[in-house]
Amino acid sequence: MPSDLIFYTNPMSRGQIVRWMLEEVGQAYDTVILDYAASMKAPDYLAINPMGKVPAIVHDGRVVTECAAICAYLADAFPAAHLAPALDQRHAYYRWLFFAAGPVEAAVTNKALGFVVPEGRERTAGYGTFEDTIAALETAVAGDAWICGDQFTAADVYVGSQIDWGLSFKSIPSSPALESYAARLRERPAYKRQKEIDGALITEMQKQG
Repeated sequence: MPSDLIFYTNPMSRGQIVRWMLEEVGQAYDTVILDYAASMKAPDYLAINPMGKVPAIVHDGRVVTECAAICAYLADAFPAAHLAPALDQRHAYYRWLFFAAGPVEAAVTNKALGFVVPEGRERTAGYGTFEDTIAALETAVAGDAWICGDQFTAADVYVGSQIDWGLSFKSIPSSPALESYAARLRERPAYKRQKEIDGALITEMQKQG
């Protein structure tokens, strides 16, 4: 029987973030693998995401795109997984979830593309400088706790994915705080399941050429 939760992805994409979140949630889901050249731009998928990119989910007919939004949505849709704090305790949760989706994403992408904010135009860029953005990010994950204290949440999945990816591909500079946080994330069973699933899909795709 088809699941009421459908996940559209490509294993070589930010879909890995949502796969990890889905594995943390622990609910059954169907996966639809799309390729960049054709199926992501096909009319049936553009009806789901007009941007023609992955990931996306459809849950009970409701479409959600953008990794941070999907993570937050899944945490609320499946409260039994305890991946969102109580409503009156969501200050750090929202703060760092959207900080990673906004300033961190912009600063890291711009640096990777060789874009440098002109001197004196830092306020226009919003995130200021790459160095200031990373320094602020470190404060979110310093110490031995998760972003929301003792509770692991969707914010850790999304922020942690940015850090894990950035350290692995050297788009984010290494530091003791970031390395320690990433090491704890990599021990989570759901993280390991995601890597195993997407790793196997990537291997199969490479075999097919």
